[in-house]
This record gives sequence, structure tokens and C-alpha cells, in this order.
Amino acid sequence: MPNWLHEENARQLGYRSIAGVDEAGRGPLAGPVVAAAVVLPAGFNLPALQDSKKLTAKKRSELFAVLEGSVSYGIGLAEVAEIDGLNILAATFLAMRRALRALGKADYVLVDGNLPIRDLALPQRAIVGGDGVSYSIAAASIMAKVTRDRLMDQLAVMYPYYGWERNRGYGTREHLAALSQYGPSPAHRFSFEPVASLARRYA
Repeated sequence: MPNWLHEENARQLGYRSIAGVDEAGRGPLAGPVVAAAVVLPAGFNLPALQDSKKLTAKKRSELFAVLEGSVSYGIGLAEVAEIDGLNILAATFLAMRRALRALGKADYVLVDGNLPIRDLALPQRAIVGGDGVSYSIAAASIMAKVTRDRLMDQLAVMYPYYGWERNRGYGTREHLAALSQYGPSPAHRFSFEPVASLARRYA
């Protein structure tokens, strides 16, 4: 379960505004990658807070509502054109930097993953499995996931063939079958397979 250990270690080094950063949507075939940066207030207590992947959609939405009204946060996106133009890793870092810029108050960053955020001027620490051990990163994981799911719901209305309200753009059997039948949409990532191959077929 998440705890305050990494935040407390940063505070002992003299930092006061410690942001947890996480992303949602690196793996899907469609839609943006979304990052969130969250600073939890001192004494913040939300016992159900944990890695968003371990929560139901209903519970994530409930926690999102609590966090939205209680914490400082920023959201950053990298759109499909940026993912295709840069690559998914660089686009993820771009979304993270945008989330931190939107937050605007961090002096130290805890980021989920094994790589620090590229081209970030702030001191930071990358933590593998951070959304399962840090409260701040767990909060960011929920903010990013719920935000992206809602964006995919909107895209599902615009492009109704692919079932994005259910699969969130991941390469499920349903999604792949629709891709094969209808071809890619403008919201697909054309640098990802099998989207790239299907785009050539439908060109």
C-alpha cells in the first residue's frame, strides 16, 4: 500500500512542495497520453488512496472527486500528432512537464517509473512501481486515469465504431476488429502497429 516514506525523505532534504507524477495511456492505439502532477496537503488522509489500476472505475471516480476538491494538481496531455511525431516516451515526458507547469508550485518531483522526466529543471526521483508505494504518485495515477477515460468517452462519441468507452483505445479484439473493418480514425496513433499497416492498406 502507498505510504508517506518518499515524501518524508524529500522533506528531510528541505523540500516543501513535493509533487507526485504519473501518466495514463502509454500503451493504447488511440487517444492522447495524459499525465497528472499532484501535491498533497500536509496531513492529508484518504485511506482508500492507492494505485489506480487496483481500483474499480466507480472507486476511481469517487476518489477523483475528493482529490479534485482537496489537493493542488495539474493535468498535461500529449496529443496523437505529438506521439507520432516524437515517439511515445518523449510524448509522455512532454505531458508530464505540461502537468507540472499547470501545477506550478512543485520544488521536488516523485515520478512513477524507472526513468526521470527528461528535460526537467526540478530535482526529481523516479520510483519503479511508485503508484503502489507513494501517496502522491497514487493520487496522480487516479487523476491521470480518470481524466483520460473521460477524454476517451468523448472520442468514442466522435468515432463510435471502436468501443473506446469500453477498451479506452487498447488493442482489444473488439478494437482490432473495428480497425480492420473501418480503418484508422484521426484519433489513432499512426506510429503504432497495427495502425500503421492498416493506414497503408486504406490509403
